[in-house]
Amino acid sequence: MRTSDIAVSGLRKAFGEKVVLDGISFDVAAGSVFSMLGPNGAGKTTTVNVLTTLLKADAGTVRVAGYDAATATKDVRAAIGVTGQFAAVDELLTGRENLRLMADLKRVRSGDRVVTGLLERFDLAESADKLASTYSGGMRRKLDLAMTLVGSPRVIFLDEPTTGLDPRSRRTMWGIVRELVADGTTIFLTTQYLEEADQLADRIAVLDQGRLIAEGTPEELKRQIPGTHVRLRFAHLGELDAAARLLHGSARDDQELTLRVPSDGDPRSLRALLDLLDEHAIDSREFSVHTPDLDDVFLALTEHATATEIAR
Repeated sequence: MRTSDIAVSGLRKAFGEKVVLDGISFDVAAGSVFSMLGPNGAGKTTTVNVLTTLLKADAGTVRVAGYDAATATKDVRAAIGVTGQFAAVDELLTGRENLRLMADLKRVRSGDRVVTGLLERFDLAESADKLASTYSGGMRRKLDLAMTLVGSPRVIFLDEPTTGLDPRSRRTMWGIVRELVADGTTIFLTTQYLEEADQLADRIAVLDQGRLIAEGTPEELKRQIPGTHVRLRFAHLGELDAAARLLHGSARDDQELTLRVPSDGDPRSLRALLDLLDEHAIDSREFSVHTPDLDDVFLALTEHATATEIAR
């Protein structure tokens, strides 16, 4: 039984005197999505390059698909697929020809059948015999990922796979990623879109200045950050005044007629809050619970970074 498709322990990498990865360790469960986030220069790209055998580590151990990345390079490369930030398709070839070329390079048996299946799976059959230069950005990204799947890799590295795509194309790619994981494929994802990591990742690691500063499920990371609150909106200023006097520690917005009340989000706490308002005959027009999102987590953990600096 597969338990871990990526196992990293004490990984170190330096370029001259600059330490890029400072002894990081993590595991990626088989058939899951693991997302690595971090500001510019955090070491994400270097991590991917080591895991995909493009760089040698200075220290530590890396196992991918059960193979040692340092001593079994060919085995690792045969077991993985890599999709970079920019679609690596040959624009002078058709979609079908791009896939056929990849099948030939990987010596895939029944290559024509595999190519036809991928064209259908990625909704590219109607455009299969058109030059890739005529494809939209979303179509190129789909073709690029389809090419990565030739040979049925066990582990796929997606390095910012939806950069530059419109929201509809981005969600199409999300659906494809979910299908791959459902089929048992392991995904290592780097992304500049925090929503993407929140939607897709089973676990997230935050890398900063070469060190892993946090790791967990999206919900676990969000719970580390204070800021959950109840937002109450009132119809009249008098009701807002009364609620503000009653609920100590709350923050008011007179223009919006809203009150922000710190809360742990627990149903019992919420019920007690509403009962207290009812007891004092204070009616709120709207009631909503807000929790920190990954933007809040990212900013709180990295401090010096901004949420838009996740891209390399």
